[in-house]
Amino acid sequence: MSHTAHIRSHRKPRRSASTIAMRAGVAGGVLSTLAVAGASGSAHAAEPVTQTLELPTLTADLAAQVAQSADVTQQAAASYQLQAERDAAAAKAAKQAKADLAEAKKKAAEAKKKAEEAARKEAAERASRTAERATLSASADTGSSTGTGSSAGTVTSTATGSAAAVVAFAQAQVGKAYVSGATGPSAYDCSGLVQAAFKQVGISLPRVSQAQSTAGTQVGLGNLQPGDILYWGGAGSAYHVGVYVGDGMFVGAQNSSTGVVQRPLSYDPPSGAVRVL
Repeated sequence: MSHTAHIRSHRKPRRSASTIAMRAGVAGGVLSTLAVAGASGSAHAAEPVTQTLELPTLTADLAAQVAQSADVTQQAAASYQLQAERDAAAAKAAKQAKADLAEAKKKAAEAKKKAEEAARKEAAERASRTAERATLSASADTGSSTGTGSSAGTVTSTATGSAAAVVAFAQAQVGKAYVSGATGPSAYDCSGLVQAAFKQVGISLPRVSQAQSTAGTQVGLGNLQPGDILYWGGAGSAYHVGVYVGDGMFVGAQNSSTGVVQRPLSYDPPSGAVRVL
Protein backbone atom coordinates (compact mmCIF):
# COMPACT_ATOMS: atom_id res chain seq x y z
CA MET A 1 0.00 0.00 0.00
CA SER A 2 1.18 3.49 -0.91
CA HIS A 3 2.33 5.76 1.71
CA THR A 4 -0.40 8.26 0.64
CA ALA A 5 -3.23 5.84 0.44
CA HIS A 6 -4.54 6.87 3.72
CA ILE A 7 -5.02 10.47 2.43
CA ARG A 8 -8.52 10.74 1.12
CA SER A 9 -8.09 13.54 -1.50
CA HIS A 10 -5.39 11.62 -3.32
CA ARG A 11 -7.43 8.58 -3.78
CA LYS A 12 -8.61 7.86 -7.36
CA PRO A 13 -12.22 6.66 -7.47
CA ARG A 14 -12.75 3.41 -9.11
CA ARG A 15 -15.03 3.32 -12.11
CA SER A 16 -17.12 0.35 -12.88
CA ALA A 17 -17.40 -1.20 -16.37
CA SER A 18 -21.09 -0.34 -16.62
CA THR A 19 -20.44 3.31 -15.95
CA ILE A 20 -17.76 3.48 -18.61
CA ALA A 21 -20.00 1.78 -21.14
CA MET A 22 -22.86 4.13 -20.48
CA ARG A 23 -20.68 7.16 -20.91
CA ALA A 24 -19.33 5.86 -24.17
CA GLY A 25 -22.86 5.32 -25.48
CA VAL A 26 -23.96 8.82 -24.60
CA ALA A 27 -20.93 10.27 -26.30
CA GLY A 28 -21.59 8.25 -29.41
CA GLY A 29 -25.17 9.37 -29.55
CA VAL A 30 -24.19 12.98 -29.27
CA LEU A 31 -21.66 12.64 -32.08
CA SER A 32 -24.27 10.95 -34.27
CA THR A 33 -26.73 13.75 -33.66
CA LEU A 34 -24.14 16.37 -34.52
CA ALA A 35 -23.26 14.57 -37.69
CA VAL A 36 -26.89 14.41 -38.83
CA ALA A 37 -27.40 18.07 -37.97
CA GLY A 38 -24.32 19.03 -39.91
CA ALA A 39 -25.41 17.10 -42.95
CA SER A 40 -28.85 18.65 -42.79
CA GLY A 41 -27.33 22.13 -42.47
CA SER A 42 -25.16 21.55 -45.53
CA ALA A 43 -28.16 20.43 -47.55
CA HIS A 44 -30.15 23.48 -46.58
CA ALA A 45 -27.25 25.83 -47.34
CA ALA A 46 -27.06 24.57 -50.90
CA GLU A 47 -30.63 25.68 -51.69
CA PRO A 48 -31.29 29.48 -52.34
CA VAL A 49 -33.61 31.25 -49.98
CA THR A 50 -36.60 32.87 -51.71
CA GLN A 51 -38.75 35.47 -49.98
CA THR A 52 -42.10 36.71 -51.44
CA LEU A 53 -43.04 40.37 -50.85
CA GLU A 54 -46.68 41.25 -51.04
CA LEU A 55 -47.32 44.70 -52.67
CA PRO A 56 -50.14 46.78 -51.29
CA THR A 57 -53.22 46.91 -53.52
CA LEU A 58 -54.93 50.21 -54.52
CA THR A 59 -58.11 50.77 -52.65
CA ALA A 60 -61.08 52.80 -53.96
CA ASP A 61 -60.19 55.74 -51.66
CA LEU A 62 -56.60 55.85 -52.86
CA ALA A 63 -57.73 55.77 -56.51
CA ALA A 64 -60.11 58.65 -55.87
CA GLN A 65 -57.32 60.67 -54.26
CA VAL A 66 -55.07 60.07 -57.25
CA ALA A 67 -57.82 61.16 -59.66
CA GLN A 68 -58.51 64.26 -57.58
CA SER A 69 -54.82 65.14 -57.55
CA ALA A 70 -54.72 64.79 -61.35
CA ASP A 71 -57.73 67.11 -61.70
CA VAL A 72 -56.11 69.72 -59.47
CA THR A 73 -52.91 69.53 -61.50
CA GLN A 74 -54.87 69.91 -64.75
CA GLN A 75 -56.79 72.90 -63.40
CA ALA A 76 -53.57 74.56 -62.26
CA ALA A 77 -52.05 74.03 -65.71
CA ALA A 78 -55.15 75.53 -67.37
CA SER A 79 -54.99 78.51 -65.00
CA TYR A 80 -51.34 79.13 -65.83
CA GLN A 81 -52.10 78.90 -69.55
CA LEU A 82 -55.01 81.37 -69.22
CA GLN A 83 -52.82 83.80 -67.27
CA ALA A 84 -50.12 83.51 -69.91
CA GLU A 85 -52.65 84.27 -72.65
CA ARG A 86 -53.92 87.29 -70.72
CA ASP A 87 -50.40 88.58 -70.22
CA ALA A 88 -49.69 88.15 -73.93
CA ALA A 89 -52.92 89.98 -74.85
CA ALA A 90 -52.10 92.83 -72.45
CA ALA A 91 -48.63 93.16 -73.92
CA LYS A 92 -50.06 93.19 -77.44
CA ALA A 93 -52.64 95.84 -76.48
CA ALA A 94 -49.97 98.00 -74.88
CA LYS A 95 -47.82 97.73 -78.00
CA GLN A 96 -50.77 98.66 -80.21
CA ALA A 97 -51.67 101.61 -77.97
CA LYS A 98 -48.11 102.86 -78.18
CA ALA A 99 -48.19 102.58 -81.96
CA ASP A 100 -51.55 104.39 -82.12
CA LEU A 101 -50.23 107.18 -79.92
CA ALA A 102 -47.20 107.59 -82.14
CA GLU A 103 -49.44 107.70 -85.22
CA ALA A 104 -51.74 110.27 -83.58
CA LYS A 105 -48.77 112.47 -82.72
CA LYS A 106 -47.51 112.17 -86.28
CA LYS A 107 -50.89 113.18 -87.72
CA ALA A 108 -51.17 116.07 -85.26
CA ALA A 109 -47.76 117.33 -86.32
CA GLU A 110 -48.74 117.06 -89.99
CA ALA A 111 -52.02 118.91 -89.35
CA LYS A 112 -50.16 121.66 -87.49
CA LYS A 113 -47.70 121.98 -90.35
CA LYS A 114 -50.52 122.23 -92.90
CA ALA A 115 -52.31 124.83 -90.79
CA GLU A 116 -49.15 126.90 -90.56
CA GLU A 117 -48.64 126.65 -94.33
CA ALA A 118 -52.25 127.67 -94.93
CA ALA A 119 -51.82 130.65 -92.59
CA ARG A 120 -48.69 131.74 -94.42
CA LYS A 121 -50.44 131.38 -97.76
CA GLU A 122 -53.41 133.39 -96.52
CA ALA A 123 -51.07 136.09 -95.26
CA ALA A 124 -49.35 136.22 -98.64
CA GLU A 125 -52.71 136.49 -100.41
CA ARG A 126 -53.78 139.31 -98.14
CA ALA A 127 -50.52 141.12 -98.82
CA SER A 128 -51.04 140.75 -102.56
CA ARG A 129 -54.51 142.25 -102.25
CA THR A 130 -53.27 145.34 -100.48
CA ALA A 131 -52.46 147.08 -103.76
CA GLU A 132 -55.87 146.23 -105.19
CA ARG A 133 -57.65 147.54 -102.13
CA ALA A 134 -55.72 150.77 -102.34
CA THR A 135 -57.36 151.50 -105.67
CA LEU A 136 -60.76 151.07 -104.06
CA SER A 137 -60.14 153.40 -101.16
CA ALA A 138 -60.63 156.59 -103.09
CA SER A 139 -63.96 155.60 -104.58
CA ALA A 140 -65.10 154.11 -101.28
CA ASP A 141 -64.32 157.28 -99.39
CA THR A 142 -66.47 159.38 -101.75
CA GLY A 143 -69.50 157.31 -100.91
CA SER A 144 -68.86 156.73 -97.23
CA SER A 145 -70.89 159.70 -96.08
CA THR A 146 -74.01 158.40 -97.78
CA GLY A 147 -73.32 154.67 -97.71
CA THR A 148 -72.97 154.11 -94.00
CA GLY A 149 -76.69 154.22 -93.50
CA SER A 150 -79.22 151.57 -94.32
CA SER A 151 -80.96 153.36 -97.18
CA ALA A 152 -80.69 151.62 -100.53
CA GLY A 153 -81.40 154.75 -102.54
CA THR A 154 -78.20 156.61 -101.67
CA VAL A 155 -76.19 154.95 -104.47
CA THR A 156 -77.18 155.03 -108.11
CA SER A 157 -75.91 151.84 -109.73
CA THR A 158 -74.60 151.83 -113.29
CA ALA A 159 -75.53 148.17 -113.71
CA THR A 160 -77.66 147.04 -116.61
CA GLY A 161 -79.59 143.93 -117.49
CA SER A 162 -79.41 141.00 -115.07
CA ALA A 163 -76.76 142.73 -112.94
CA ALA A 164 -79.12 145.70 -112.44
CA ALA A 165 -81.88 143.33 -111.27
CA VAL A 166 -79.52 141.64 -108.80
CA VAL A 167 -78.34 144.98 -107.44
CA ALA A 168 -81.87 146.37 -107.17
CA PHE A 169 -83.08 143.33 -105.25
CA ALA A 170 -80.12 143.41 -102.85
CA GLN A 171 -80.62 147.14 -102.15
CA ALA A 172 -84.34 146.59 -101.58
CA GLN A 173 -83.54 144.22 -98.67
CA VAL A 174 -81.48 146.77 -96.73
CA GLY A 175 -82.91 147.23 -93.25
CA LYS A 176 -84.24 143.70 -92.92
CA ALA A 177 -83.15 141.42 -90.10
CA TYR A 178 -80.21 139.05 -90.07
CA VAL A 179 -81.13 135.52 -88.99
CA SER A 180 -78.71 132.63 -89.34
CA GLY A 181 -80.05 130.16 -91.92
CA ALA A 182 -82.75 132.55 -93.20
CA THR A 183 -83.35 132.93 -96.95
CA GLY A 184 -86.07 135.65 -96.92
CA PRO A 185 -88.28 137.32 -97.50
CA SER A 186 -88.30 139.07 -94.10
CA ALA A 187 -84.85 138.01 -92.89
CA TYR A 188 -81.61 136.70 -94.38
CA ASP A 189 -78.16 135.48 -93.56
CA CYS A 190 -75.29 136.50 -95.86
CA SER A 191 -75.42 133.61 -98.32
CA GLY A 192 -79.23 133.50 -98.16
CA LEU A 193 -79.37 137.11 -99.39
CA VAL A 194 -76.93 136.47 -102.27
CA GLN A 195 -78.77 133.33 -103.31
CA ALA A 196 -82.14 135.15 -103.29
CA ALA A 197 -80.74 138.09 -105.32
CA PHE A 198 -79.46 135.88 -108.14
CA LYS A 199 -82.63 133.80 -108.06
CA GLN A 200 -84.42 136.91 -109.39
CA VAL A 201 -82.56 136.50 -112.71
CA GLY A 202 -82.93 132.72 -112.89
CA ILE A 203 -79.49 131.78 -111.54
CA SER A 204 -79.40 129.05 -108.92
CA LEU A 205 -76.44 129.47 -106.57
CA PRO A 206 -75.21 127.09 -103.86
CA ARG A 207 -76.65 127.73 -100.43
CA VAL A 208 -73.49 128.37 -98.37
CA SER A 209 -70.78 131.03 -98.64
CA GLN A 210 -67.95 128.52 -99.12
CA ALA A 211 -69.50 127.22 -102.34
CA GLN A 212 -70.66 130.65 -103.53
CA SER A 213 -67.05 131.94 -103.36
CA THR A 214 -66.15 129.55 -106.21
CA ALA A 215 -69.43 129.68 -108.14
CA GLY A 216 -68.11 131.94 -110.92
CA THR A 217 -64.94 133.38 -112.40
CA GLN A 218 -62.47 134.92 -109.99
CA VAL A 219 -61.96 138.65 -110.59
CA GLY A 220 -59.56 141.16 -109.07
CA LEU A 221 -60.83 143.62 -106.52
CA GLY A 222 -59.57 146.42 -108.77
CA ASN A 223 -61.80 145.24 -111.63
CA LEU A 224 -65.17 144.90 -109.92
CA GLN A 225 -68.50 145.31 -111.66
CA PRO A 226 -72.00 145.70 -110.17
CA GLY A 227 -73.49 142.29 -109.49
CA ASP A 228 -70.16 140.61 -108.60
CA ILE A 229 -70.18 138.38 -105.51
CA LEU A 230 -67.74 139.52 -102.83
CA TYR A 231 -66.38 137.03 -100.32
CA TRP A 232 -64.39 137.19 -97.10
CA GLY A 233 -61.93 134.41 -96.31
CA GLY A 234 -60.37 131.99 -98.77
CA ALA A 235 -61.94 130.91 -102.05
CA GLY A 236 -63.76 127.73 -101.19
CA SER A 237 -63.53 128.42 -97.48
CA ALA A 238 -65.22 131.84 -97.28
CA TYR A 239 -67.07 132.72 -94.10
CA HIS A 240 -69.03 135.72 -95.49
CA VAL A 241 -70.41 136.96 -98.83
CA GLY A 242 -72.12 140.06 -100.20
CA VAL A 243 -73.12 141.77 -103.50
CA TYR A 244 -71.10 144.58 -105.05
CA VAL A 245 -73.53 147.33 -106.14
CA GLY A 246 -71.07 149.81 -107.68
CA ASP A 247 -69.37 153.05 -106.64
CA GLY A 248 -67.22 151.18 -104.08
CA MET A 249 -70.28 149.94 -102.16
CA PHE A 250 -71.66 146.52 -101.28
CA VAL A 251 -74.85 145.15 -99.76
CA GLY A 252 -74.71 142.29 -97.29
CA ALA A 253 -76.49 140.67 -94.38
CA GLN A 254 -73.74 141.41 -91.86
CA ASN A 255 -74.89 140.20 -88.42
CA SER A 256 -77.81 140.15 -86.00
CA SER A 257 -76.93 143.64 -84.72
CA THR A 258 -76.88 145.48 -88.05
CA GLY A 259 -79.09 143.27 -90.23
CA VAL A 260 -78.91 143.85 -94.02
CA VAL A 261 -76.84 146.99 -94.71
CA GLN A 262 -75.12 148.87 -97.52
CA ARG A 263 -71.50 149.74 -96.74
CA PRO A 264 -68.34 151.01 -98.45
CA LEU A 265 -65.69 148.43 -99.21
CA SER A 266 -63.36 150.19 -96.77
CA TYR A 267 -65.77 149.32 -93.96
CA ASP A 268 -64.83 145.65 -94.29
CA PRO A 269 -62.47 145.00 -97.23
CA PRO A 270 -63.32 141.68 -98.92
CA SER A 271 -60.79 138.94 -99.70
CA GLY A 272 -61.88 138.36 -103.28
CA ALA A 273 -64.72 138.31 -105.78
CA VAL A 274 -66.36 136.07 -108.40
CA ARG A 275 -68.38 137.04 -111.44
CA VAL A 276 -71.45 134.96 -112.26
CA LEU A 277 -73.21 137.28 -114.75
